[in-house]
Amino acid sequence: MSFASRITRTPIAFDPEMGQEMRDRFSDLAPELRDVLAGTAGSAPYLKGLMEREEDWLRAALEMTPDDAVADAMRTGEDIASDLSSALRRAKRRVALYTALADLAGVWPLERVTGALTDFAGAATDAALKAEIGREIARGRLPGMTEADLPTAAGAVALAMGKMGAGELNYSSDIDLIMVFDQDRYAPEDFDDARAILIRAVRRMAATLSENTAEGYVFRTDLRLRPDPSVTPVILSMEAAERYYESLGRTWERAAHIKARPCAGDIDAGWQYLDHLRPFVWRKHLDFAAIQDAHDMRLRIREHKGLGGPITLPGHDMKLGRGGIREIEFFTQTRQLIAGGRDPDLRLRGTVEGLAALAAKGWVPEDVARTLTDHYRFHRTVEHRVQMVRDAQTHQLPQSDEGFRRLAAMMGEGDPEALKRQLVDALSEVHELTEGFFAPSPAKPVSTGLSEDEMSIVEGWKAYPALRSSRAVEIFDRLKPSLLTRFEKAARPREALLNFDKFLSRLPAGVQLFSLFEANPSLVDLIVDIAATAPALSVYLGQNADVLDAVIGGDFFSDWPGEAELREGLLDRLEVAADYEMKLDATRRWQKEWHFRIGVHHLRGLISADEATGQYTDLAVAVITALWPLVVDEFARKHGAPPGQGAALIGMGSLGARRISAASDLDLIVIYDAPGDAESTGKRPLGARAYYARLTQAMVTALTAPMPEGKLYEVDMRLRPSGRQGPVATSLTSFADYQRTEAWTWEHLALTRARAVAGETPIGAEVEAIRDEILTRPRDLAKTVQDVIDMRARIAEAKGDQSPLEPKIGPGRLQDIELTAQCAALLSHVTPRQTLAQIEAGASLGWIDSDEAQALTAAHDLFLRLQTASKLITEGKLDLDAIGEGARSFLYRETGTDSAEALVDRTTTCATRAAVAIDAILARDPGASMPNAKRPRAR
Repeated sequence: MSFASRITRTPIAFDPEMGQEMRDRFSDLAPELRDVLAGTAGSAPYLKGLMEREEDWLRAALEMTPDDAVADAMRTGEDIASDLSSALRRAKRRVALYTALADLAGVWPLERVTGALTDFAGAATDAALKAEIGREIARGRLPGMTEADLPTAAGAVALAMGKMGAGELNYSSDIDLIMVFDQDRYAPEDFDDARAILIRAVRRMAATLSENTAEGYVFRTDLRLRPDPSVTPVILSMEAAERYYESLGRTWERAAHIKARPCAGDIDAGWQYLDHLRPFVWRKHLDFAAIQDAHDMRLRIREHKGLGGPITLPGHDMKLGRGGIREIEFFTQTRQLIAGGRDPDLRLRGTVEGLAALAAKGWVPEDVARTLTDHYRFHRTVEHRVQMVRDAQTHQLPQSDEGFRRLAAMMGEGDPEALKRQLVDALSEVHELTEGFFAPSPAKPVSTGLSEDEMSIVEGWKAYPALRSSRAVEIFDRLKPSLLTRFEKAARPREALLNFDKFLSRLPAGVQLFSLFEANPSLVDLIVDIAATAPALSVYLGQNADVLDAVIGGDFFSDWPGEAELREGLLDRLEVAADYEMKLDATRRWQKEWHFRIGVHHLRGLISADEATGQYTDLAVAVITALWPLVVDEFARKHGAPPGQGAALIGMGSLGARRISAASDLDLIVIYDAPGDAESTGKRPLGARAYYARLTQAMVTALTAPMPEGKLYEVDMRLRPSGRQGPVATSLTSFADYQRTEAWTWEHLALTRARAVAGETPIGAEVEAIRDEILTRPRDLAKTVQDVIDMRARIAEAKGDQSPLEPKIGPGRLQDIELTAQCAALLSHVTPRQTLAQIEAGASLGWIDSDEAQALTAAHDLFLRLQTASKLITEGKLDLDAIGEGARSFLYRETGTDSAEALVDRTTTCATRAAVAIDAILARDPGASMPNAKRPRAR
């Protein structure tokens, strides 16, 4: 479709005389085209001059499709062999003219207008850079470079920043560039010479684009966004720039790099460089401290430009003034900085696209995003009209009524007063929507009902590491009144205050977290809730405060995803981590968030103890299954691929039975399948036994090693064949032989809970077949039961008397019940792993009667709930007097009691009934209920 067929509006000629002159000049064109040209010329003297200068080209272009016309204009700047300076300026005139007409006539929307200007800026920069680099190569001055290196500009790259990076250039924009080069393209001894030549080439490139000759200029070029521009050359090595940002980079430089993209030179190297900067720009945690940084920057700009006053239209700055374009950009970029480190979908360069993504992810209300988008487009359109008049780099509204009539004419608005009202409304609404986000409320005087002793605790907070910076103190002082008010309203204010004190004392720093609280008041409610209920979780939070990021991530309170979905989510997280150690740390961050989520859900009654243990198990298995291949690959880099068929990781104990609590170790054994003489084939080959032993140790280290993000789990491998005396990894053949001929009864009891959780599936299936064989084969029933009786006696002797609230150790408690249940599984041809199913198996045999089964089941349920809850609220032994009323209420809720006396009474009664039942079960001849059972001798 031609230009004429797409016209939707016509600018009004502010100067009818100039409009008529252009109408006469193009009298042979269609009426609608004459109207557009006349209105444009009558409103913008700069554009009138371009029409006169490029009349022949314009006539031809108006017969083309808009895309073809702009492509034709840009081609005039590609001839490097001739006078590049003149060709680029001619191309700029044509692109600017056609784009202005397409804008004023409504042929193109705003994004297409700014996109066309940006595309030409990139093409012009590329042409100018390569022309200068080519000149140096031709003279033999760039060491090691030949004509073949010209398409990549010998490793030099221009990074488009700001509006150019986002594809949002104005008619009279500067172009902001950061120039870097790939130092690896040059030998170390040639580095200094190469850098000197590239500095000269970049200076000439900037002159080619910026100088205002008789034919005008291409783009005013600003190279000052580079690191420390007062002391650094105009082009830096990528390595030097990376070092600067890693050590000295500031928030405004992070924000600037949101829009960065390579636009000229070695584009691929530019993208790789920006990928290296990703951790600098996009922080791994939610970064609410960026709000204060952005606010401070806004205030500095306002003060420097004198733009802090109320909205007065004459001379108002549409970019930097109150309610202006920069407010919308800062609002968008700051939200992107806050959450973009965790959500790559928010890493967009364009302002409109960024607002849409933020709204889609719930970071900005949809109506706010729509309103700001509409005002952004309106503001930018006004800005363009102001600049079109005389090609001036201005963002200021006219100072006179005549100027507003001209602006209204270019906007297609016949009434200047209507335009003024629209401007005031738009600027005011932008200011109202953005100012509340950026400007924090001042700290209010603290007036509380706390006692003198409690206020002394509050005063002691000043000495904590989290409050050692003045900025942290400033933010916390604004939070303190609201925080203390919430403590007063808590069911148990003193406990909440004391446990918050534990949380705060363990925070290594405060700015990020306090900023997070200030922007998300609901998080403060959660912290107070945890502090009033779960001291252990408060301590955990103090050591892992970044897990709070997950609470505002949008799905913290959604349904549990399950093991498979968890694993996929972790693998996605690991895919973007750069190296092995970063992957281990990323796993720790991810695991802590989900671990915290389970605890909060349990604390708030959203899930039961049974569901919590299943979820903790899902989480552990997801971690193991995702990490094992990473550990194998890392180990194989030195020692080659695993010899034989590989290995499987077998979960034992609570991991195998899917009963992990908040503080459980992982019981693991490793079984491998390889001939005894097998050897790896890597740079440092190992025999099979040594290979798998050291691989197992590497996996244990991956799980247990303290790293910047902490550790994942403690690992217990004592359930492997021969216990601590046996090798840490066991061959499949040795495992089978040991279980068949050497294993003790307690090892067969442990085998009832064994389950393959990671590694090679065929080996896991082989282990399962061996387990089934061992557990279902005929055995000496009386001997098996006697061994269990002896084990109970040894445990009782070693552990002595326990607290009535001890859930695990003691007659009729978890360990005792599980031992009896595992014995039932050994006596049964059914091989369940979970305790209740094992009790049912014993009942099906007739070895456990229905009353005994009910007593064991009730006690197991009570003590599992007590254990799971107590691990969440205390780090040590459960002491009702020490944990406070909030934690006690949580325990009472979980155990179905209402007081300490009732809880002790219930645990004592359940344990006694279960112990009596176990005594009766073990005293019973198992053969009486299984008359056909064989009784071979067995260990």
